[in-house]
Amino acid sequence: MSLGLRHMGPPCKFCCYHIFTPQSACFLLNSSATLLGKLNPCPEQALKPMGTDNNHARRNHQRPHFNLEVFQRFIHKAASGSMPLFTAAVLAVIWANVSPYWYREFWNTPLYFGIGGWNIEKTALNWINDGFMALFFFTVGMEIKREFLVGELASLKMALLPVTAALGGMLVPMLIYSLFNHGEPTFKGWGIPMATDIAFSLAVLSVFGKGIPVGLRIFLSALAIADDLGAVLVIALFYSSGISIMHLAAAVGLVACLYIANRLWVRNILVYIVLGIGIWLAVMGSGMHATIAGAITAMFVPARGRYDTDMFTEDAKKMLHRFECAETDCKESMMLDQEHLEAVLDIEMACRKVETPIQRMEYNLHSWVAYLILPVFALANTGLVIGEIDFTAAFTQPVTIGIILGLVAGKPAGIFLFSFLSEKILKTPLPKDVGWKHMAGVSMLGGIGFTMSLFISGLAFTRPEFASYAKVGIICGSLISAIAGFIVLKLVSKKPKAHGDG
Repeated sequence: MSLGLRHMGPPCKFCCYHIFTPQSACFLLNSSATLLGKLNPCPEQALKPMGTDNNHARRNHQRPHFNLEVFQRFIHKAASGSMPLFTAAVLAVIWANVSPYWYREFWNTPLYFGIGGWNIEKTALNWINDGFMALFFFTVGMEIKREFLVGELASLKMALLPVTAALGGMLVPMLIYSLFNHGEPTFKGWGIPMATDIAFSLAVLSVFGKGIPVGLRIFLSALAIADDLGAVLVIALFYSSGISIMHLAAAVGLVACLYIANRLWVRNILVYIVLGIGIWLAVMGSGMHATIAGAITAMFVPARGRYDTDMFTEDAKKMLHRFECAETDCKESMMLDQEHLEAVLDIEMACRKVETPIQRMEYNLHSWVAYLILPVFALANTGLVIGEIDFTAAFTQPVTIGIILGLVAGKPAGIFLFSFLSEKILKTPLPKDVGWKHMAGVSMLGGIGFTMSLFISGLAFTRPEFASYAKVGIICGSLISAIAGFIVLKLVSKKPKAHGDG
């Protein structure tokens, strides 16, 4: 007999729990105090619907209490997603070298999607990069929105250090790459070394367990999310071509519909899915990269439930009282007591009403993105035919040098320098128990730029040789950064006490 509780959205600091039908009504009643004790007011959900007292809304919208357990689950899920990604990248290299022809032919297979006389034709590779990755950017957009609402970017004071560090981590690598590629046909790849891969960087950090301060993990997560925001803006502004005013106007109109749906308190997820698909089609036709539609749509997914936590707690208490019965009167199966069954269904409905759409969608999509979309992306984009590359020539190419130095030297230098300036000039304190040696190590992990770097390189280069040189630079630069960061953090991490030590 058990009462199943799970947090709907590990990264989220919201308070809702999804209640599954228990086998025992008596256990549900005995667990009610524990259940309701876990429900803390949510700043975002505590806001009343549009048109209600704004002063009440402002009073409730305070900095959230940091939930360490929830954050640790987020770290675990983000880090665990690195293994399928790494496996897919290795398989891509093996496949590309065992059978280069079939690797290219498979991913260049044309696929059609159409209704009536209207159809879209893309290669399998383009469907992945334009379609699957739009879902990835959608989850990135929801993470960014969550962090700005209730996370480490929720206030100027909280956001200054990671945002400043992310800015340095983008500018310095860009300058290093541009220095080596100025006047070259590869100059357009300046955005490649700007990105940080949150899955791989957190995976390396998770190796140290409790030997690394929790504040360092929080900093790296916030840094990576701010970095993702910068990457989204770079792609939207600098990696678009031939803007179509008609399609752009259609996209703007659909975004306006999203805004109206949000303001009218529409909580049906299907509405946002349909409008999101429409925006994706319009953005794709406008000349901007289609994946930007995912990030735009995410910004308008509601972050408030149908009613607030106080109302939910009141209703849940009333519903739980309906389970009161003498121990001998409680039925063994929920199905034998209609009143208990109806109470459970009412509680589940109440949970759905207090749960936020952004919370539900982020939780439901996370596994698909981590275990399917990103691995398939890596499988399609990481294939490097080693026999076709002259590595002596590759490591003398400006694009390869620029990417490696940008990731290995530029990223840590930018993150560390801008963090130092932020602490000295803007008086932003370092996270608790974190020193500058820790910051040096985590800055090096910022140079792991695998996923987003590969994505931007696909936008920047159409010539196969440039794309291959970029992959060499990304793989080498990310690997060196991971090893260097691991070594530094190993030297400064605390060794766990042996069992029995005082």
